[in-house]
Amino acid sequence: MEEKKLDLNSIIGFVLISGILIWMLYSNAPTPEEQKEKEKKEQLDKQAKEVKTVTSTVAATPVADSTKNAAAQAQLGSFGYSATLPSATDAVTEIKNEVLSLKISNKGGYITEATVLGFDQFEKNSKKAVQIIKDKNASLDIALNTTDNRTLHTKDMYFEPKLTTEGKNQVLTLQLKAGPDQFLEYRYVLKPNEYMLDFAIRSQGLEKVVNTSKPLDLEWQLKSYRNEKSISYENRYTELVFEYEDGKDDYLNAAKDSEDEAKDVSYIAFKQHLFTSILLTDTKFKTAKFKSDNLVDDEEIDTVFTKNFTAQVPLEFKNGALNYNMNWYYGPSDYTILNDYEKNLDEIMPLGWGIFGWINRYIFIPVFGFISALGVGYGIAIILFTILVRIVMSPVTYKSYLSQAKMKVLRPEIAELNEKFKDNPMKKQQETMKLYSKAGVNPMAGCLPALMQMPIFYALFQFFPSMFDLRQKSFLWADDLSSFDAILSWKQDIPVITFITG
Repeated sequence: MEEKKLDLNSIIGFVLISGILIWMLYSNAPTPEEQKEKEKKEQLDKQAKEVKTVTSTVAATPVADSTKNAAAQAQLGSFGYSATLPSATDAVTEIKNEVLSLKISNKGGYITEATVLGFDQFEKNSKKAVQIIKDKNASLDIALNTTDNRTLHTKDMYFEPKLTTEGKNQVLTLQLKAGPDQFLEYRYVLKPNEYMLDFAIRSQGLEKVVNTSKPLDLEWQLKSYRNEKSISYENRYTELVFEYEDGKDDYLNAAKDSEDEAKDVSYIAFKQHLFTSILLTDTKFKTAKFKSDNLVDDEEIDTVFTKNFTAQVPLEFKNGALNYNMNWYYGPSDYTILNDYEKNLDEIMPLGWGIFGWINRYIFIPVFGFISALGVGYGIAIILFTILVRIVMSPVTYKSYLSQAKMKVLRPEIAELNEKFKDNPMKKQQETMKLYSKAGVNPMAGCLPALMQMPIFYALFQFFPSMFDLRQKSFLWADDLSSFDAILSWKQDIPVITFITG
């Protein structure tokens, strides 16, 4: 193979070409003066561009704000001011303690999520916390009748939030503004380890904005979520309860759609089976309208909600302003917790009326609490409690059994008397009474003990479904003592049972 080599002419040509290229680069390079001039020009161009951008923004902003203000004013009147504030968004503020988490929205200023901490929904291993409010299933709305003949709804307008603390209490104020010093205010105060929070509604400087000659209508609405194992069982004990006229209490029928009205109402409870929402007021609502709609028509399909509750109350002005101090409760339907507030909230529990409620409150609840506190487990506690009730009732039961045994012995002789004096009813009655007297038998002795036991057993019938402590407690095959027990289950209908039950 022939080896390639560079000759002298090639080397000279390469050097000449390189030199020419170096000379051209050097000769075309800008002088120091030209370089400074170029940099100065670039800097001026940049500054001019920035000035142009800022000028355009400043010039456009008043026009945009002016348009926005005009549109808000046309739609909302004086309250259009609230729509122009930075808080006019769907943002939420959370306040939370050890037992309760609440989220309050700028839009409407009401609670959009209420989570009871430490409790799970009915699904096994779901770890889904019990939420009384979520996904817009609740609302709080005040209809504002303005002086310019508008009817505005607070649930559609934006409040300005401010979160502060007072000691260990979290304080959230939300103001629906008609001007810098004109507003409707909601004030929430959440205390440590409390299911109950303070809630106040007040107004300032709205005398010329809102018609204060008549009350404002407040509407509280809630679609109650299913949280328990059996939707039918939960729905049976989900009801609207209210207190009125200095301590009287009443409720809407849980079995069907129903409505009612009351005067001087001090609290309203949207009670689910084992959790509840309650609105209390220091200044009693002069009147109130209540409505409950059953949402479970088919238990195979309607599995999310149980009832739709609505309460409408008037808010009255005093000296041209609103000033209501209230409370919200979001938590367990637990007799002990509700009773400790000393606001008659224990009446929310379906413990029975009259003597039945008295037996539950003053006998069964303390006794069962004592037994369960021994640490034997709730299944064993129920067994021991039942045995104890039977022992206490044994003298009455014994007399009933004894009377029944004597009547059984006398049955042949009574049959003979019936046959012998079948044509003489008066004589038959006289001879029968002689026989009872001779044997020392009282025909009523078997009925009276049974009647005496009825209040006890009816009270027990009301007692166990009301016991929050039994929720999701297991025993043997039962995984939830607050609900039904299922050893076997199937999806198909049994024709005979379906025909009988309709």
